Amino acid sequence: MGRVLARVLGVVFVLWAVVTLTWFGAYAIPGEPAEAVLGGSGSKATAEQLAQIRAEYGFDRPLLTQYADMLGGLLHGDLGASYALKTPVTEIIGQTLAGTLVLAALSLAVAWAVAVLVALGSTRDSRLGTALGSLLEVTAVAVPHFWLGSVLILVFSVGLGWLPPISAPGAAGLVLPVLSLALPLAGFLGQVMRESFLAALDAPFTLSARARGETETRVRLVHALRHAALPAISLSGWAFGSLVSGAVVVETLFSRPGLGRTLLSGVLDGDIPVIVGVVLVIAVVYILVTFATEAADRIADPRLKAASRPSEAAAW
Repeated sequence: MGRVLARVLGVVFVLWAVVTLTWFGAYAIPGEPAEAVLGGSGSKATAEQLAQIRAEYGFDRPLLTQYADMLGGLLHGDLGASYALKTPVTEIIGQTLAGTLVLAALSLAVAWAVAVLVALGSTRDSRLGTALGSLLEVTAVAVPHFWLGSVLILVFSVGLGWLPPISAPGAAGLVLPVLSLALPLAGFLGQVMRESFLAALDAPFTLSARARGETETRVRLVHALRHAALPAISLSGWAFGSLVSGAVVVETLFSRPGLGRTLLSGVLDGDIPVIVGVVLVIAVVYILVTFATEAADRIADPRLKAASRPSEAAAW
């Protein structure tokens, strides 16, 4: 119970810190909220109009009072309404959340598949394969999302005409955005997995498996791969968070509706409720994925499950 209570308090603190830093950071954006309500800095609002909006929305009150009201609303499940769209933030997030989660989940799956293939191919007894795999991993890690997405559009949309240059309904519209997010992450996961894979191939349990007469393919796929996947599984929570962050660029590049594009629009418009709401939802998703990653760690590595129980930990 103490461990659960500590975990709950930690989650509450993280969410409070995220909301606080985001809210005060949003207020540091040039301009003022009253201008955002009236259509932005280009609206040419008069002083009387600005004063009316400040009084109507409470922008003329002390900053700490506005902050306390915002926290009170969050505690009651109210994220407020968008200044620019005059729509509840929960409704805006509800319309865009699924698109970003699908994009991030597919990108993580593709990144894992590519990383496993590269790790398996670059750990065979071939110096050329090892060098080529290492080169591909380093190159993928160093490529920015926006550059990779632009190249993919030029090659597969403009040059070959195989895929749409912007996001479209159906699977074809997801291919280029998913690849733009997945390939850089695949390079990072592949680096981590390959080093663990090489260590696992020389570990005592793989030597024992070979001594029992198991084939090299079974040793690599059943024993070594499971061990090599452990560090990558631990990093999957961080990886999912990085994919959601990268979605800001990719969704904008491919004109794909989602949380990332909504967040960018909120920042450009100075729409503080949208900024705080989207960042809060992303933080909640990241925390849930982190918990799921920890559970996957325990399933893949029985030693972690045993360590959580004192009697079994002593046996180990």
